[in-house]
Amino acid sequence: MKSHPLFGAQDQNEIRVKFDDKGSKGTISEGIGTLLPFSKHRTIGIVCIGTDRSTGDSLGPLVGTFLKEAGLKRFQVYGTLEDPVHAVNLEEKLQLIHDTHFRPFIIGIDACLGKLNSIGSIKVGIGPVKPGSAVNKDLTPVGDIHITGIVNVGGYMELFVLQNTRLSLVMSMAKQIAAAIIEADKAYYENKKSYLQLEWDMERESHIK
Repeated sequence: MKSHPLFGAQDQNEIRVKFDDKGSKGTISEGIGTLLPFSKHRTIGIVCIGTDRSTGDSLGPLVGTFLKEAGLKRFQVYGTLEDPVHAVNLEEKLQLIHDTHFRPFIIGIDACLGKLNSIGSIKVGIGPVKPGSAVNKDLTPVGDIHITGIVNVGGYMELFVLQNTRLSLVMSMAKQIAAAIIEADKAYYENKKSYLQLEWDMERESHIK
């Protein structure tokens, strides 16, 4: 049975790891890092999609809340428990992001439904998530890359399944995704800083010559 993401993601170029596997935070963080652009002029925007009105669908807002509380160095976060990004305001939020930032590179984050043995898996890959695909809604795809977490079984009564998903699982997965993003943010900040220092040194050396 094929996975049924709430905000469906492409299957190519993905890494997949269980949230409680040893080293999963590092694997997710490295997976994110390899897909980020190195342009110093592009903002990295993280769009955490979902709602706290449904336990299974709260993965995104939980991740966004943990990231906001952490205070990231480079990444801009949209979608928290207090100010969620969901089907009703999705277009408005995306327009705000594009109006605020020049050519933002967006990471879309959301919950998925899938196979029983895949519950607890976190995926990182190229391409957007597609809002509402599991419940037959056609909304704007979100993200240059995606991070999705399989929170329950898909294929039938998706809304009921989401509402009856264990909060402890969703919380644990959200914490692991957030920890990996925080690690990726720090690495991205340091790499950018090193690159800018090297660029400045080379420019200064050219002036001396």
